Amino acid sequence: MKLRNFYLASAMAASALGLAVPAHAADVKQVQVLHWWTSGGEAAALATLKSYLAKEGYAWKDVPIAGGGGAAAMTTLKAMVAAGNPPTASQILGYYALDYAKAGKLNDLNVLATKEHWDKVIPKALQKFTTTNGKWDAIPINIHSVNWLWINKAVMDKIGGTEPKNFDEFIALLDKAKKAGVIPLALGGQPWQEGTMFDSVVMSTGGPAFYKKAFVDLDPTALKSATMKKAFDNLAKLRAYVDPNYAGRDWNLATAMVIKGDALVQVMGDWAKGEFTVAHKVAGKDFLCYRFPGTEGTVIYNTDMFAMFQVPADLRGAQLALADAVMSPAVQSAFNVIKGSVPARMDVPDTAFDMCGKKGIADVKKADAAGTFVGSMTQNYAQPPAIATAYTDVVTKFFHGEIKTSDAAVAELSKAIDAAK
Repeated sequence: MKLRNFYLASAMAASALGLAVPAHAADVKQVQVLHWWTSGGEAAALATLKSYLAKEGYAWKDVPIAGGGGAAAMTTLKAMVAAGNPPTASQILGYYALDYAKAGKLNDLNVLATKEHWDKVIPKALQKFTTTNGKWDAIPINIHSVNWLWINKAVMDKIGGTEPKNFDEFIALLDKAKKAGVIPLALGGQPWQEGTMFDSVVMSTGGPAFYKKAFVDLDPTALKSATMKKAFDNLAKLRAYVDPNYAGRDWNLATAMVIKGDALVQVMGDWAKGEFTVAHKVAGKDFLCYRFPGTEGTVIYNTDMFAMFQVPADLRGAQLALADAVMSPAVQSAFNVIKGSVPARMDVPDTAFDMCGKKGIADVKKADAAGTFVGSMTQNYAQPPAIATAYTDVVTKFFHGEIKTSDAAVAELSKAIDAAK
């Protein structure tokens, strides 16, 4: 049964029982969606969801807010909710969704979740952010992971490079690019980008047990440890391989440097692959994807979710149609093939995905089973926004030379996180 017919039938049944039913419950055929998917690859991926809904008869009212980390979008969302005019749904990250759920601002999606057994196909780690007291109020469209290298294959071949298996080998690879006159490391000098890279550096330096102890448990000993100091030392080494114009660069422009062959590698989440896809580049032929050296077997994840807000009753059918579309296996496959991420549903086959997508799907399943599937500190899946912001502030100040030494960075990180708790 089509979803809209399912809800129309439900409304008719309620009416027959004498329950109040909004006069136009089945009439509003539009969804208003706030998001920050404004790069070429992101927009192309989002078009798959829009197209699916269009076939179901629903129009899409776009509320795009540029800004790769989503901070500007979250500011806009906060204003809309405060004004009593929330969108039908908003792209959202982890702890932001929990805050709105706890404030009673989100709608109950259990009628769909129960019918479609979402609890059986979504990893338990994600369900922490999609459910509140057993009620589904947000839904994940993908699983991103941040611990990736994206490499221009022609440049790699030119310099005689091979996949780096540890941090020292990564530095040696960057040195080869530098000697060949190619920008070794494409980076956008923005706090969330540098923090995202540091997530991988910490995992590489200390391993998953240390990462969880420091960033999930916020263990003071781990935060102040020699291992954390070494992680900052390693981050400092990477500073020598970026070009002079990196500060303030958007992430997709850094990806374009790798696509064009102006730079060898970018350390970025797998949303970067969407830019290669829309540029008609082929994995294995034009570009290579490796886990950040020293992090093979782990997945530092974030997930793009849609939070479903309290909306007028006559918009409820359209909202549920959007939720049903997001959780459709067909949409989860088509969207993520383009976006670069992998489906949030573990039952979606990898048939349509390229070599990087297939690896991503396999890696998520293995890491989830092994207990090495852990949330990104920067992307609000290890800690709430206040702590994540304190973290990225320290990382970016260190990377830009405002904090002079690794010892000072360790002290500042511990202090900033304590203040943000």
